[in-house]
Amino acid sequence: MKNKFDTILLGHGSGGQLSHDLITDLFTKHFDNDILRQQSDSAILETGKNHLAYTTDSFVVDPLFFPGGDIGKLAIAGTVNDLAVSGACPLYLSVGFIIEEGLSFSDLERVVLSMAEEARKAGVRIVTGDTKVVDRGKCDKLFINTSGIGILDKQHVPISSGSNIKIGDKIIINGSIGDHGMAVMAARNELNISADITSDCACLNGLIKSAMETGAQISFMRDATRGGLGTVISELVKSKNYGIRLMEDRLKVNDGVKGMCELLGFDPIYVANEGKVVMVVAEEDADRVVAVLKQHPSGTQTSIIGEITNDHQGSAWLETLVGGKRIIEMLSGQQLPRIC
Repeated sequence: MKNKFDTILLGHGSGGQLSHDLITDLFTKHFDNDILRQQSDSAILETGKNHLAYTTDSFVVDPLFFPGGDIGKLAIAGTVNDLAVSGACPLYLSVGFIIEEGLSFSDLERVVLSMAEEARKAGVRIVTGDTKVVDRGKCDKLFINTSGIGILDKQHVPISSGSNIKIGDKIIINGSIGDHGMAVMAARNELNISADITSDCACLNGLIKSAMETGAQISFMRDATRGGLGTVISELVKSKNYGIRLMEDRLKVNDGVKGMCELLGFDPIYVANEGKVVMVVAEEDADRVVAVLKQHPSGTQTSIIGEITNDHQGSAWLETLVGGKRIIEMLSGQQLPRIC
């Protein structure tokens, strides 16, 4: 492994460049196979004539409860969304709890009830799981691991890799950016910040299904979680024979998020979301998809924010409000720890 560090840093879990290097230079290197090599949100598995999407995730958010959600809702939504953005219909989840001795039973039950409700709304079932309890100080209250399985039509298999992306395709997002990361940061007592910000944490399988049912040519989807929109875009374009142009005046950032980012020195484009999907859609279908998504409660602020271009191949840039251009690179180092 090409490693510049003797120990693991918090930045290795940021979803940015350090995370990418850790996955590529350690995990993918030693676990290498053709399925893992795709590095998509879900592994696409072929079983006879059928295709399955399979994903796993772990949730370590601090604090456990925040405006708009909690670690339980987050675990269900994050897993469902990883399946849905692969073009799959989510069906079954597993849940593993690592509980620190001393966690109140009422808090644990609150989390479990939240998970049950979110799973019900998403139309998925929690069918297996595991529980471990560790000594005080060996875990921060509660960690949750999930896995999920969904079914996938053969025609949608290329979505997770983006292999069908072409010049002229439009880039769509279903609303404002940065809400989740800033909601969690505002909820941390040590910051003593009062801000009217609510996490966008939500299951997006219904929203995504409505877009896919239009028959539009959707060539790529990804939920912009750790590392935010900027990291999704920079990963998508890296080493490709096309470029990406985003327009800053099309990006929606709520006032509370904007103010908190300015106060703390964060860039909203790299702040985590938990209810935002980035779609790459054929130019001729883009307006139709936007219109359909706007009819869904999680898509009322949907907009076209950019396009796939033949310029600056292998890189992405943002056309700023003042008329300049800014290169969008993968998040470097640590921005927001423990937000998912």
